[in-house]
Amino acid sequence: MNKSIQETMFSSQSGDWATPQVFFERLNWRFGPFNLDPCATSHNTKCDNFYTEAEDGLSKSWQGRIVFVNPPYGRGVDKWIKKAYEETQADFGTRVVMLLPARTDTKYWHDYVMKAKEIHFIKGRLKFGDATNAAPFPSAVVVFENTSGQYLVHMPIVSSMERA
Repeated sequence: MNKSIQETMFSSQSGDWATPQVFFERLNWRFGPFNLDPCATSHNTKCDNFYTEAEDGLSKSWQGRIVFVNPPYGRGVDKWIKKAYEETQADFGTRVVMLLPARTDTKYWHDYVMKAKEIHFIKGRLKFGDATNAAPFPSAVVVFENTSGQYLVHMPIVSSMERA
């Protein structure tokens, strides 16, 4: 791994990775319709209802919503994952779908992601925002929902953005 890739993967200079629109539309079709994006900007939101960084989506209730979350991927991503898990445990009507870096070696992955209703590992690497290159990390779609039973899905979500 070259130095540039290492700096991108392990820095928190920019945790903003805008969700590819076509990929979002597939998620919205499968898990939505989404009605809240709690960590967005007015330029990259995917939902009519959203919270900006200044509005602090972590401090707001998500209950009763179908929520799409592509959190900042730097330090603090664990807080978004914990919030998703806790919101769904408190309310049977809440579903939270997260687009996350697949960091299966982290404490938060084992504490929260492994309790998700579904985990979909994405085949290939996504191209976020206006990037010309694919992300230097694998991604996963994690679905938190409080229903009876838990199961893991290991079938990839095929993306038109995947690397050949």
